[in-house]
Amino acid sequence: MKKKLNCILLIDDDDAINFIHEWVINKVGCAEKIEMAENGIQALEYLESTREGKHPQPDLIFLDINMPGMNGWEFLEEYHKLDESKKGKIVLVMLTSSLNPDDLAKSKNITEVSGFQNKPLTIELMQEILKEHFEDYL
Repeated sequence: MKKKLNCILLIDDDDAINFIHEWVINKVGCAEKIEMAENGIQALEYLESTREGKHPQPDLIFLDINMPGMNGWEFLEEYHKLDESKKGKIVLVMLTSSLNPDDLAKSKNITEVSGFQNKPLTIELMQEILKEHFEDYL
C-alpha cells in the first residue's frame, strides 16, 4: 500500500461488528486511525467537531442503517445539509445487514452514498472498496 487513509469512521451500534470491522481495517493496514460512532447523532457531532481548528473529515465512512437514536437514513438527511468543510472528500459506503431490496434502491438515489454492501466487512471487500475509490492508496 502506497499510503494510508487518514481516517475511517465506523457508524454502527453493534460492538461485535465494530470489533470485526476494526480488525479487518487494521489487517489490511489502510488507515492511520479508526473512529467509531454508535449512531448518526454521534457521527454528526464528530464531523462537526474541530481539532486544531479543522473538522476531522474522514476519508471513508461505513454507515449502518438500523441504529437507535438516529438511523442511517436520518444521518444521511442531516449529512447532506452539512457544509462541505465538514464533509471533505468522503467516500460513504452503507454497510448493512438489511436484505430489503428497497434499501439498496433508496441508497442509489442518494448522491453521498458511494456503495452499498452487506456486513460484515471482509479483507477482500475492504480491498475492493480501496481499489474502487482510492487508487492513490494502493
